[in-house]
Amino acid sequence: MKVKAAPGLQVPKEDKPREYITDAEPVEVPNSAYYLRIVAEGDLVTVTDDTNAKTSAKKGGE
Repeated sequence: MKVKAAPGLQVPKEDKPREYITDAEPVEVPNSAYYLRIVAEGDLVTVTDDTNAKTSAKKGGE
């Protein structure tokens, strides 16, 4: 699943607590209980492929 942090937050990765997921770009993470809990809390936001396709289309068209 692809996620990114909610605006203004940094979320530690599951097995690497000194590395963070930010709101800058989506990151592929496993569908584990750790990430599902953080998504449910609202600190991480799931990113769909539709969002990525729209941004890619804008970049390619410029």
